[in-house]
Amino acid sequence: MVIGVCTIDLDIPMSASLKDKRQVIKSVTARLRNEFNVSVAEVERHDAWQTTVLAVVTVSRDRDYAHGLLMRVAQWLENTRLDCVLVDYQIEFV
Repeated sequence: MVIGVCTIDLDIPMSASLKDKRQVIKSVTARLRNEFNVSVAEVERHDAWQTTVLAVVTVSRDRDYAHGLLMRVAQWLENTRLDCVLVDYQIEFV
């Protein structure tokens, strides 16, 4: 069993308040769960208005599959979400 964790650093430049940020994060997490069947949580910078860190987690039998899935998550965020900017991401395995 392999547990893959992708830590994603996002900027939300159009956010003018925590309410705006939460709205974007709620939308992003729901779409990631539906599209990729992964677990998602905001793990850092809870009080910052225009930046956040998300953790995306998957469990698999195959390390290559888990890595590919997490790469697709990062690419999807970068290519389809116009309301946030992917600054950086890191994939690690447990």
